[in-house]
Amino acid sequence: MRVVRYAVEGGDPRTGIVRGDEVVDVGTLPPVELIAAGVTEPDGGRATPLADVTLLPPVERPPKFLAIGLNYADHAAEANLATPEFPVVFAKLGSCVNRPFGAIERPRVSDQLDYEGELGIVIGRRCRHVSAADAPAAIAGYVVVNDVSVRDWQTRTPQWTLGKSFDTHGPIGPWLTTADEVGDPHALGIRTWVNGELRQESNTQHLIFDCYALVEHLSAACTLEPGDVIATGTPAGVGMLMDPPRLLRAGDVVRVEIDRLGAIENRVVDEPAANDRRG
Repeated sequence: MRVVRYAVEGGDPRTGIVRGDEVVDVGTLPPVELIAAGVTEPDGGRATPLADVTLLPPVERPPKFLAIGLNYADHAAEANLATPEFPVVFAKLGSCVNRPFGAIERPRVSDQLDYEGELGIVIGRRCRHVSAADAPAAIAGYVVVNDVSVRDWQTRTPQWTLGKSFDTHGPIGPWLTTADEVGDPHALGIRTWVNGELRQESNTQHLIFDCYALVEHLSAACTLEPGDVIATGTPAGVGMLMDPPRLLRAGDVVRVEIDRLGAIENRVVDEPAANDRRG
């Protein structure tokens, strides 16, 4: 099942289930709660063509947005870093979450904007000390993530949170695909294009720490809650580590696609002056 949050012509957010090229309305219960409630089929809701809706993040404000660094051996190698012995965990602030087709802002304080296509796990139930064997029962589903990164802000301090958390730098979606529909999350092709050029191509079978190991590791430290998002890491091919670096500029379009999950696509724009008036 593919569960979306969406709006029609600027209306209030709704929740729907994707059927072919339509969205069938199922009310306003957030996707994670809808899945937890056991809803599996639309019950006579209004159908709207996907082309006529604005897709919103399937998780609007995750309680926690955790991410894993250097979780593909080829990415660690291109960064000239050792393969990690333990998961490299950092946080992205919830305020960075963006629509699956929303604009990515190139910040005025940096010219080192980069992409990272990733598989995202969405937690479905409150849990602690979950074994890898039991982890599948804790997962509501999966999303496509672009872990947008501001490289100079990321590397100027020992921890990466701020450089990973600029506004708009966490596009997720296009919907929440339930775990039962995904099947094995460790057999999914993952690809990232910039302006139609394939930059990243790998498969989740190459994760160093797989989805279930990550749930086990993280839940040993903190209670995982419904709606928590875990970005599982990016493969080789990021712009900063190309020779010469190929970083994002206004007008670039980044598309991240994962088998059985769909794709997100985001155009880069210069940070607008209107940001000065927020709040």
